[in-house]
Amino acid sequence: MNDYRNTVRRAILAFGRFLFLLCLAIFLALRGGWTKGSVFLLVFLLQIVIAVPYLWRKNPDVIIARSTFHAGTKGWDKVIILFAVLSYIAMFLTAGMDSRFHWSSAPLWLVALGYVLFSTGMVISIWVLSVNKFAERGVRIQTERGHKVIDSGPYAIVRHPFYFAFFFLFIGIPLALGSLWAMIPAAIVALVLIVRTALEDRTL
Repeated sequence: MNDYRNTVRRAILAFGRFLFLLCLAIFLALRGGWTKGSVFLLVFLLQIVIAVPYLWRKNPDVIIARSTFHAGTKGWDKVIILFAVLSYIAMFLTAGMDSRFHWSSAPLWLVALGYVLFSTGMVISIWVLSVNKFAERGVRIQTERGHKVIDSGPYAIVRHPFYFAFFFLFIGIPLALGSLWAMIPAAIVALVLIVRTALEDRTL
């Protein structure tokens, strides 16, 4: 029981660190006044408030599994994830700077499209996590957990639905933030994920 509680505590702390980094990036950008950033953060937090209890009810194992890197995680994957996280944060910092210095201006319809794409990516991501208990943070063969191929839910439609969802997210976020310049770090994240997909396929 104590081990389970400690695992749950680690999962909560890991999620808290992610939110802290996101909020910090937006806060730094907000120093110049950034309404779109504030709106996005509220929408994102609302989606998280809905998604986390749903996932905890449908597949709590995946929340716990994604709380940390596990033994056997490929070293190259940790480097890729670090680079992807930094690029992800750079999206918000770039969008904030864009808003402050007026480098670009996305029309309202494009911002609305961004929210549609972002929300679609979130829904697909949650769907993936609800059916795949092996969707850990890092790439490894999870022998001790009886690792097997998942072919239900979104996996019956797309080979890599998680990465498919990320493309919706990384296109939608810059648009929702009203920044065309933020598409640059978003494109970098997309390229990193393409490389990771190839390496993950080779590993599995």
